Amino acid sequence: MKIEDIRNSGLLELYVVGALPPEEIAQVEKTIDNHPSLKEDLFLIEQSFEAYAQLNSIEVDPTQKPMLTASVNYADRIANGETPTFPPAITKDSKIEDYNHWLQQPHLQEPTEYEGMAGHIIGATEERKTLIVWLTEGAPPETHTTEIEKFLIVEGTCDITIGKNVHALKPGDVLEIPLFISHHVVVTSSKRCKIILERSAA
Repeated sequence: MKIEDIRNSGLLELYVVGALPPEEIAQVEKTIDNHPSLKEDLFLIEQSFEAYAQLNSIEVDPTQKPMLTASVNYADRIANGETPTFPPAITKDSKIEDYNHWLQQPHLQEPTEYEGMAGHIIGATEERKTLIVWLTEGAPPETHTTEIEKFLIVEGTCDITIGKNVHALKPGDVLEIPLFISHHVVVTSSKRCKIILERSAA
């Protein structure tokens, strides 16, 4: 393949994004070996794609990764033979000791390393998911439209702002987040805040 043919064909761009079949990859790599100047073309294409990606990047919700990690961990635990359990629903009368069975389990303790937020699912159905969650600083603003979120504070303290109202919470306190109103969490204790978190279908 001639050098100008490969430059004008779009093959270099497809090569950079990994969208070529193996036989065409081999063909492109052979042409690059025969024409070292194409390495500069590849470098410029990579730079262009990176600049485009940065220009169009979106900020990822920092709670998504720990929630996904907790879901994967829970699925692995169940696949490895853990019997599903069903913690009681959080109500205004809920107490920390209602969840001692899960809080005392060795495999449901706080991870040794994490960034900002970590959690373990302790029960999940189609209607309701319950987790033990640790927050070191807080959680960013979010608004729920399809699920009710409830908090039971286990350790530490935090402020949960719902709309313009700030709720200062300590161990044993319960708070329900209404639908369609933005809320965020700020940890106010010197140590991380440990929470029983419930999300249920609205």
